[in-house]
Amino acid sequence: MAEPPRFLLLADVAEILNTSVAQVYALVRRKELLAMKIGGRGQWRVSTDHLEDYISRMYSEASDFIDEHPFTGKDAEESADDSDALR
Repeated sequence: MAEPPRFLLLADVAEILNTSVAQVYALVRRKELLAMKIGGRGQWRVSTDHLEDYISRMYSEASDFIDEHPFTGKDAEESADDSDALR
C-alpha cells in the first residue's frame, strides 16, 4: 500500500478542506497555514503535518468560540422564536 504524500499542492489542500484554492492561498499568505515555495516557479506545498496542525487548531478555536458564546438562555429563546417565525 502506498504511503500518503508528505507534501500537498494547494489544490489538494483545498479539496481536503472543501474550499477554494484562492482561500487556501489566502490562509498561506496570512501565515495561518504554513507552506513553502519550491522551484523557480514558486510552487506552493503544504506539509501534511502542518495541515493536520491547522485543522486541530481550527477545531480548538471553534470550541473556544462556542465556550465563550454559549447558545443558551436568551440567545436560544430568540433563535427558537426566529425559527418559529420562518415556518
